Amino acid sequence: MNEHERWMEVALAEAREAGLAGDVPVGAVIVRDGVIIGRGRNRRELDGDPTAHAEIVALREAAKQLGHWRVEATLVVTQEPCPMCAGAIVNARVRRLVYGCPNPKAGAVTSLFQITTDSRLNHRVEVFGGVLTEACAAELKTFFAKLRKGPSHQ
Repeated sequence: MNEHERWMEVALAEAREAGLAGDVPVGAVIVRDGVIIGRGRNRRELDGDPTAHAEIVALREAAKQLGHWRVEATLVVTQEPCPMCAGAIVNARVRRLVYGCPNPKAGAVTSLFQITTDSRLNHRVEVFGGVLTEACAAELKTFFAKLRKGPSHQ
């Protein structure tokens, strides 16, 4: 297991916790010098906050721990970030982004947009996609299958 896979396993644990709490199972960790400085999981439903995506939660924690907004670390997330999160990743000066499965409906790293590598912006991020793709996608598929069945079908 390589370093990206190791940290993705930690992000997957965060994603599972989000799913158990009724939120879409996406998890993230931010790693700097081999140490986790931020963790996040989707909390939109739990917090009633449309910006409480896993990446944003992790970035806020990392910035608080560092005492400044320039995170300059690796962000590992189970699903390709949306436009809001990709913008936050650029603004936080994340150096490297590692993501699991693509996000064909809202992905802003490779699927629909390429925000994190757009040369017109003042910062670009090194991107590694497709890390533990099947495991990351399985969490989402299971969650949405249960959601579609609803409580009356369980």
